[in-house]
Amino acid sequence: MTTLRIPADEAGARALQDTLRTRVVLDEPGPPPGTGTVTGVDVAYDDERDVVVAAAVVLDAATLEVVAEATATGRVTFPYIPGLLAFREIPTVLAALESLSADPGLVVCDGYGQAHPRRFGLASHLGVLTGLPVIGVAKNPFTFSYEQPGPHRGDRSPLLDGDEVVGQALRTQDGTKPVYVSVGHRTGLDNACAHTLLLARGFRQPETTRRADALCRRALREATGQGPARAPGPGA
Repeated sequence: MTTLRIPADEAGARALQDTLRTRVVLDEPGPPPGTGTVTGVDVAYDDERDVVVAAAVVLDAATLEVVAEATATGRVTFPYIPGLLAFREIPTVLAALESLSADPGLVVCDGYGQAHPRRFGLASHLGVLTGLPVIGVAKNPFTFSYEQPGPHRGDRSPLLDGDEVVGQALRTQDGTKPVYVSVGHRTGLDNACAHTLLLARGFRQPETTRRADALCRRALREATGQGPARAPGPGA
């Protein structure tokens, strides 16, 4: 694993993104969908206490049964800046991943990878630091243009930055909003979409994200003794 660095300010964070993105691997296909394990990661915050909790949930990729899960609690040490959210989340996410008792396999982030202004969202950052294949599946588009995909499950359309394809808007259920899939590290875009469809068997979001979201919210309530946790903004 690459040593984790948290910069002191926005300029340092942008410079570090520019350095680390040169290590992103985009020419590997990634693990075959439906095989091995797949892990969802997500975070929840208590802003009043500057507490962040991350969850990692490993599923059997064929059955979607839980194989292992872990949580980690940390302090928020970097301000909220769109495009730099990884620096708020990644230390605690790494701690949760390191606590797992099973091989994570492919990691699915609730956020972005290449669909990022500097082509280095959370999914890419996490992949470079861990060496794992990682994809981003976001609930909302970031700053890129796209045509609405067709109305049926599996319909998709490219996320575009000018003429560059940075991801796909993918319909995971008939008649629902699409999700926004992008490559993070060591996998291809077609493969990322295939994984997402297999993981989103009954709901709009992948089961990895649903399980990790529920676990980190529960863990945050236990850690703070408070009511419902707040989810972060788009994980860029």
